[in-house]
Amino acid sequence: MSAEPIRTLVPLPEEQAGLLSRLVDGLDQSALIWLSGYTAGLAARAPLAAREAAPLAAVEAAVSQQLTIVYGSQTGNAKRVAEKLARESEAAGLSVRLSRADAYPLRELKSERLLYVVISTQGDGDPPDDARGFVEFLASKRAPRVESLEFAVLGLGDSSYAKFCAVGTSIDERLAELGGKRLFGRGEADVDVDTIAQPWLARALNSAREALKSTTSSPTAKVTPLRPQRAPVIWTHERPYSAEVLVNQRITASGGNKDVRHIELALGDSGLTYEPGDSLGVWPSNPPALVDAIVDVLKLDAQQPVTHESQTLPLRDWLLEKRELTRLARPFVFAHAQRARHDDLDAVVASPVAFLKMLFDYQTIDLLRAYPAEWNAQELVAALRPLQPRLYSIASSLKSVDDEAHLTVALVDYEAFGIRHTGAASNFLAERSAGARAPIFIEANDRFRLPQDPSRDLIMIGPGTGVAPFRGFVQERAVVGAKGRNWLFFGNPHFHADFLYQLEWQRALKRGELHRLDVAFSRDQRNKVYVQQRIRSRGRELYAWLESGAHLYVCGDASRMAIDVHAALRDVVIEHGGKNAEDAECR
Repeated sequence: MSAEPIRTLVPLPEEQAGLLSRLVDGLDQSALIWLSGYTAGLAARAPLAAREAAPLAAVEAAVSQQLTIVYGSQTGNAKRVAEKLARESEAAGLSVRLSRADAYPLRELKSERLLYVVISTQGDGDPPDDARGFVEFLASKRAPRVESLEFAVLGLGDSSYAKFCAVGTSIDERLAELGGKRLFGRGEADVDVDTIAQPWLARALNSAREALKSTTSSPTAKVTPLRPQRAPVIWTHERPYSAEVLVNQRITASGGNKDVRHIELALGDSGLTYEPGDSLGVWPSNPPALVDAIVDVLKLDAQQPVTHESQTLPLRDWLLEKRELTRLARPFVFAHAQRARHDDLDAVVASPVAFLKMLFDYQTIDLLRAYPAEWNAQELVAALRPLQPRLYSIASSLKSVDDEAHLTVALVDYEAFGIRHTGAASNFLAERSAGARAPIFIEANDRFRLPQDPSRDLIMIGPGTGVAPFRGFVQERAVVGAKGRNWLFFGNPHFHADFLYQLEWQRALKRGELHRLDVAFSRDQRNKVYVQQRIRSRGRELYAWLESGAHLYVCGDASRMAIDVHAALRDVVIEHGGKNAEDAECR
């Protein structure tokens, strides 16, 4: 048993003692005894009342003296920037709270005094998955007035899309509309994030220092870390690990239309770890043949030294290692159109629909060949976007494969405009034989996790290479002995050519590690059959799994497949759950 703490009795101030003496004057013994019990009860309740009042008071006091950083991130870039700002702010002695948008307590917005928002925009102006609730709350009538708030916003996006940084713009404008004071102008970072993010971060840190200088100068000011301090990660997005390729195996038929590789990478003694659902980032090099073609069409010297942003390299090295060539960017098209002065290209740029189609259909070489223009090496390097890493869902469980990470990579390889086109990262990986190395890093995905309760059932929908993370899910559940059932929906064009990991799934069924497998091979019969049709045909049982608490996961092509699967799931809930369309969407 723990001993009661010793309490020190402090005499009442003279004024309070006099008041108490007048109150008890004339009371008999029984009344005094009753009063002593009453006051003892009050004394016992006082600490509890103080504890109950403390959280609200503490929140209001803490919020008024701290910098709050909220981020919404889809691929990890916004998270990385927000975490860097938090680290630098803490190092400067500021009290900092860093929060993912879906973990931010919305009720505290009205009490904030200093808020930075770092958020990305996806596709056609959509917020990242982890920020949908935050964005919807801000846009709603429930959002509070924030006259005491000072704020700044950094938006991240891709200028290839028409609604570039639209989410950051809407948040910036809405906070001002609610009465907040904008500390400085909104930042809008393209895929070369650091170009805009670095100066924005520097200004954000200086502004936070100024806004909180009264608290940071106080000897009692404390840094409030978001989480317990951990040892710094050695291998990161900025400093990738050179992983050895152990296996590079084609897992589609050689005569098929698709070339999909199963690639195993050794993590060795890197210290890199991951959870099922995480992604692996790969820093690729561009195909040498593509680089040579660009140099040739522009009639440039591949070995000419080019200095850009304090770095000097031969032009060929810039194009191989540092510049984006397989993804056409909106700013580069604008810049090229000004040089080419071609009526047809001007018409494309002037048409939103035609422009968007060009961005998705053309690579840089196609634009240069179709609409010739002069570029010198220096201007070309400056105009092209920096090369970015590609993220792949990890197709393994670390508990199952030890110090390895497995990938399922579809090779991008097709003919267009009379020449061969390949993807930067898929081609880079496909050409890495066993023993070669690839620069990699781990990108955590906290929104795509197995349930903490291993007795929960799983429903996994993963057509094509979207099946990759579910291979890791099933491996993990087998190793930990999870009691929940696993149900996989898989689809691809052909059974014989495209059934990815067929033997593994069949073994998992026999072992009881996979409990149901529904497949759809769309081109194996006259009437095409897709995964969404399998979902509808299994609707009654699927709904029963959901009603009993199953967790549902979807991975694959967000632009088409995910929309069709969403519609199929909604139909299942309407038909078998007796819901109307609106309630089914909420379900």
